[in-house]
Amino acid sequence: MASNKTNRVEVPEAKAAMDRFKTEVASELGVNLKEGYNGDLTSKEAGSIGGEMVRRMIKKQEEQMQ
Repeated sequence: MASNKTNRVEVPEAKAAMDRFKTEVASELGVNLKEGYNGDLTSKEAGSIGGEMVRRMIKKQEEQMQ
């Protein structure tokens, strides 16, 4: 089966901003996120970071649509 990476950044220039955003959210949630590999995070920790990022992005988009 072919492997499709779904966690890619669609706009390569945005990668640094997304990394900063992820680090900021992790810090606010009290999750110890470090540079490079973070495979030692629990599913709950990783999910909380991703979930909060999505919530914030949706909120910002909704605000822009008003």
